Amino acid sequence: MKITKNTAVTISLKVMDDKGQVLDDGKKPFAYLHGGYDSIFQKLEDALEGQEAGFVVTLALGIDDAFGAYDEALVQTMPKSEFPPGVKVGGQVQQMDHAGESRYFFVTKIKGPIVMLDGNHPLAGKALSCTAKVLEVRAASAEEIAHEHVHGAHGHQH
Repeated sequence: MKITKNTAVTISLKVMDDKGQVLDDGKKPFAYLHGGYDSIFQKLEDALEGQEAGFVVTLALGIDDAFGAYDEALVQTMPKSEFPPGVKVGGQVQQMDHAGESRYFFVTKIKGPIVMLDGNHPLAGKALSCTAKVLEVRAASAEEIAHEHVHGAHGHQH
């Protein structure tokens, strides 16, 4: 079966940074709903269109093709007193960004009574390369299409 809109596609995806450091070894398969559901990088989805199981592609992803530019406006500080006890570097909190949108922020530093937060994806501002191998292609169910993601093995669980 060919990859087209509303097919459930399972891939292995190896991701490296621009220095060749492996960020994800691709050993854990991942399933997504193909066809503009923003489940994978658009450049990768475009490369997979029309392909079948067994297809392999390696792509260079510029900053705009991956997680976008690093946005300094998404770096914030908050009083530690506003966090529950046990806040740690590496933790996540959900709150409003400068545009009033709800987003996850990573705790990047705790300095005395101040907690530093970063709302950027950890790979924002980085060019990446990826190698994808198509493992399986099948028609998506009506429920998967309605929910806009793949269910079951390697997909989203309800």
